[in-house]
Amino acid sequence: MAKSSRSATKGSTNASNRTSGNGAAAFLDRYFGLTKQGTDVRTETIAGVTTFLTMVYIVIVNPQILANAGMDKGAVFVATCIAAAVSTLVMALYANYPIALAPGMGLNAFFAFTVVLAYKYTWQQALAAVFCSGVLFFLISIFRIREYVINAIPRNLKFAISAGVGLFLGIIALEQAKIVVDHPQTLVTLGDLKAAPAILCLLGFVLIAALNHRNMIGGTLIGNLVVANIGIPLGLAKFTGIVSLPPSLAPTLFQLDFSRALELTFVIVVFSFFLVDVFDNAGTLIGVTHRAGLLDRKGNLPRMKEALVSDSFAAMFGSLIGTSTTTSYIESTAGVSAGGRTGLTALVVAILFLLALFFSPLADMVPPYASAAALLFVACVMARGLADIDWRDLTEYAPAVVTAISMPLTYSIATGIGLGFITYALAKLISGKIAEASPAVIVLAVLFAIKFAVAG
Repeated sequence: MAKSSRSATKGSTNASNRTSGNGAAAFLDRYFGLTKQGTDVRTETIAGVTTFLTMVYIVIVNPQILANAGMDKGAVFVATCIAAAVSTLVMALYANYPIALAPGMGLNAFFAFTVVLAYKYTWQQALAAVFCSGVLFFLISIFRIREYVINAIPRNLKFAISAGVGLFLGIIALEQAKIVVDHPQTLVTLGDLKAAPAILCLLGFVLIAALNHRNMIGGTLIGNLVVANIGIPLGLAKFTGIVSLPPSLAPTLFQLDFSRALELTFVIVVFSFFLVDVFDNAGTLIGVTHRAGLLDRKGNLPRMKEALVSDSFAAMFGSLIGTSTTTSYIESTAGVSAGGRTGLTALVVAILFLLALFFSPLADMVPPYASAAALLFVACVMARGLADIDWRDLTEYAPAVVTAISMPLTYSIATGIGLGFITYALAKLISGKIAEASPAVIVLAVLFAIKFAVAG
């Protein structure tokens, strides 16, 4: 025990010596509590670079997804970089956690393919829904009712929602690469696997999966750029440079349209954005901080309010400048694995996202089949939530499966969530286990049933 104490003291002394060498380092040490967390400026910087390289693929993929909603790709690129930088900066300075934020995968697909293309909203109206979901998230964080909201949703439906979003991304990726195409009799069928986009998408997917398995920093970005470059001599991609001034943000800045705010569908859309963001954020916060050893002895997250307020701010701010829901990224675990323990890691990520503004030509160069490879990989990662479902109780796993498979097959995250709540409540009611369904679940099931009956 004495030896352990001496080692801890020595480590703390070394950390103090490393961070007190100059005024800037001393200030960062005091502000972020580096010595207290057993880290230093160099370690936090390396961790920040690691996190950034792991998640920077979003500046390529997000503009391509939101372009399907009719949004200007250049403006969305800028909005993605700024939303990620500012939101991560708030997390760094206000919550002091090594967690980076950016427009969320799955939420951007829901925005483009469900809200805009399926529900026939304009992208301006969809941005208004994102803003409202951020306000709702902010309110439950401020008034401390977040625990009730999170705990009211059945555990297995939470896992099913995460996995279903992954499956939704999967079918979008396969469709973008023309690996899956429509068919008048079977709805979907196999595309032409001999076509270059399909081959390069699968090659990119395998490369991304292999590099991430080998813990290669920036593996997803590397896989994207490799298959994009292969497509240049084939005429599938065009090299237009590396560095340039950022495109204009004007096409998407402050373009929110609340004209449909009183419609039932708008409420469902807001709730869907809110629900996915809350659970995704809660899972990310717990996962990253647990990996970093930042949870207290009871397994609770210190400064949870600050972290959730930062995330809710991100959703509101991102919608104002022109992007879908901005949320905490599980890729932050890469930086934590590299030693990141404080908000200084997030501060480094924020700075790097601002620098990314000047690399828009690289984002423009990446064709849809290359970004589809990244989408397919993210889909596989998110689908792991199926493994955590309780497969012993039929009234639990049957609604969960309905939730997960409905999202890709109906091309709607909201529909999957709605069918999940309805089947869960009915399964509990008919099986005599209605007491296991919380009042919130029953209310939501009724609301979704009304929505399907009235609006389809």
